[in-house]
Amino acid sequence: MTTTESHPVRIIASTGPGQPDRTPELDELYRGFENELLVPLWTEIGDLMPPEPRSAARPHAWRWRNLLPLAERAGALVPVGRGGERRAIALANPGLGGAPYATPTLWAAIQYLGPRESAPVHRHTQNAFRFVVEGEGVWTVVDGDPVAMRRGDFLLTPGWRFHGHHNQSDAPMAWIDGLDIPFAHLTGSAFFEFGPDVVDDHSTPGRSRSERLWAHPGIAPVSAAGRPTPSSPIAAYRWEFTDRALDDQLALADEGYPGVVEPGHAAVRFTNPTTGGDVMPTIRAEFHRLRPGTRTRTRREVGSAVYQVFSGAGQVRVGDREWTVEHGDLFVVPSWQPLTIESDTGVDLFRFSDTPIFERLHQHRVRVEDGSEGVDR
Repeated sequence: MTTTESHPVRIIASTGPGQPDRTPELDELYRGFENELLVPLWTEIGDLMPPEPRSAARPHAWRWRNLLPLAERAGALVPVGRGGERRAIALANPGLGGAPYATPTLWAAIQYLGPRESAPVHRHTQNAFRFVVEGEGVWTVVDGDPVAMRRGDFLLTPGWRFHGHHNQSDAPMAWIDGLDIPFAHLTGSAFFEFGPDVVDDHSTPGRSRSERLWAHPGIAPVSAAGRPTPSSPIAAYRWEFTDRALDDQLALADEGYPGVVEPGHAAVRFTNPTTGGDVMPTIRAEFHRLRPGTRTRTRREVGSAVYQVFSGAGQVRVGDREWTVEHGDLFVVPSWQPLTIESDTGVDLFRFSDTPIFERLHQHRVRVEDGSEGVDR
């Protein structure tokens, strides 16, 4: 099926087993379908119902050493204020026709805030997070709660929360934003609302109020216990705890106890303490650590993911593409593309994906190279 200006629907006769013979009568039938905006399944079934997922997105890698200078140049040329809202530069997957999407469901961007700058307050129904690969000095203020942003921190801005940012330092700072913008756009479910032009709280607490209330291992406040929330109430998951959890997994493996994903490969998932599930309804976030000399099993998964290298370096193969990646680099794994990561020197990776969407739809599937396969696993 194709589209033209004269006809929003254009039907091309297919050939092959099970297809009708091309005749003037068949062509006339197809023109009648076009006029009524109808499409017969028999000409489309190969695209609509493939034997396995065929994402339009392509495996691709973006280099931090190229992204950061461009963000710095934008910092000198592009103001932050009402209208543009954010100095955020989105990753555009080469298979998605120029759309500012990393995958069909996930949006990723580098955001840059100059010294003493502030970004105005707004809110939107899209779920968002920030991941800091380097730097400090910025606070994001979420529903009036100032949250420090530091290297290695994973920070949440769930949908429909007012938020703005302010840089209290004399140095610029860049970080990665992740959102479910493409999914919200596809489903026609997005709302947006302006807040104040400037952040009204420029305080700089070391810990946000949400952390003081919720970020204690295995402990929930009685005042709010037993009331599940769709997104995690913890505004920031701090690097020191992530780092320690990964180290502990590898140490337990050395002692002969379970905990790692596979030999030399530790991983943690950021969770919502009120449900034990994912931090947001549409986004899963994880952190992976590969020891020197580790190679992961090849894995395919329904749904897409974006990775950023936090430290170290490694070799990544996605489908028929292969790269050596290092600090700050980002790469995309489209749905059902095989992924293998290995590292001679060790590598830390932040990962976010759309897996919660497919789990709720009971369409999630994983296959690993040892032949095992799981549905909704």
